[in-house]
Amino acid sequence: MSAAEKQRRYRARRDADPSRRAQYLEKQREAWYRQIRRGKVKPVAELSESEKQSKRDQWRKAQQRRRQRNRMLVQKDSNELEQLPTESRSRMASAVTVKTEKRPSHDSEDGDTVAKKARKLLPSLKTKRAPELVLVIGTGVSSAVAPQVPALRSWKGLIQALLDAANDFDLLEEEESRRFQKSLQEDKNLVHVAHDLIQKLSPRTGNVRSTFFKDCLYEVFDDLECKMENAGKHLLRSVLQLMESGALVLTTNFDNLLEIYAAHQGTKLESLDLTDEKKVLEWAQEKRRLSVLHIHGVYTNPSGIVLHPAGYQNVLRNTEVMREIQKLYETKSFVFLGCGRTVDDTTFQALFLEAVKHKSDLEHFMLVRREDVGEFKKLRDNMLDKGIKVISYGNEYADLPEYFERLANEICNRDVDRDVLTNGWGSPISQGEESLNGFTTQKNLLQVHASRTIET
Repeated sequence: MSAAEKQRRYRARRDADPSRRAQYLEKQREAWYRQIRRGKVKPVAELSESEKQSKRDQWRKAQQRRRQRNRMLVQKDSNELEQLPTESRSRMASAVTVKTEKRPSHDSEDGDTVAKKARKLLPSLKTKRAPELVLVIGTGVSSAVAPQVPALRSWKGLIQALLDAANDFDLLEEEESRRFQKSLQEDKNLVHVAHDLIQKLSPRTGNVRSTFFKDCLYEVFDDLECKMENAGKHLLRSVLQLMESGALVLTTNFDNLLEIYAAHQGTKLESLDLTDEKKVLEWAQEKRRLSVLHIHGVYTNPSGIVLHPAGYQNVLRNTEVMREIQKLYETKSFVFLGCGRTVDDTTFQALFLEAVKHKSDLEHFMLVRREDVGEFKKLRDNMLDKGIKVISYGNEYADLPEYFERLANEICNRDVDRDVLTNGWGSPISQGEESLNGFTTQKNLLQVHASRTIET
């Protein structure tokens, strides 16, 4: 076995273990920051526009070379198989089949079926119309879209990234840095740790607040566009599809990945935060459907980032805004995506839960991974008291984009069918109307229009 093959197998074993993979990425990130501190490399934010374009071209070519290598490996394996004698080739093909195919699950209706069975969509969810939904986007979605950005995976990852950026810019004393790092490692109240760190990075100088926090945010979320992966883009495509069909979207995330993706698709989405009462009210009244409400703020507007409900006193005291926001939770169905503890989030509770009565009578949905059966059942029982149905999209994180794509297509296609079946006038097709392949003919639509014109 060659040294290259040994190295390849080692990397495969390492990457198959999530904890080892995370440790490797952490070491790579630390090495990168050391290079920056020594002045050997410059962050992308410090490059000129031509240098940024050159860097993107390098990344694109590297990706093309990687894909070409993968195709060559597949072709090589195929050629080697063809060169074997027929009997050997059959044995090898059967061995490969046994190795790669998954065994059927015990609850499968057909024991002979080896293909992965698509999880069924819950009828009470798939029959909803898009305008009846509010999509709640959590960290699970962002980490699926850009898994190479540690700050997107969790609160702890974000605070660690901000702390690293602050140290790189020499914004903290050594003792302060150690204190924040200790609090982070001890898993103290992360909201308080983040709040203290932000306050430290945003000292007041007279009546002006410095922009160090903004610098750190831009360093952490630098160049997100180039770090988005295809599987995650499919998830964002489904979210955008539902938005364009009438669904509202709010998020606890600081990133603007959805807005970036939509811009590439030719759709402009506006990022809102709770400091703009007028726009938040219009969003809650469904007058700004193509806007994303960031309830903690978005990194492109650091002044709007607040981590505790006390920071939203203006919104919380505005009875008109609060009434419209809480009305959404009472009249629409919230769909939680990639939300582990969003329902326990203090800001989410202040906005949607505290003043809402009879929550168990409501119908909301939470899509989660069904890894541990006991934990899944426990979560399902706990959420029912809050009017939330917990649904499994699969056993792996990779199952979410496919599941949600089918759900979005089902909902949006049903909306189209409803429009067709009402002749576009809001009235159902009568049995006496002529139809072609289940659709009313254009002639009949014109006749209906003419008759209504005469009546008026």
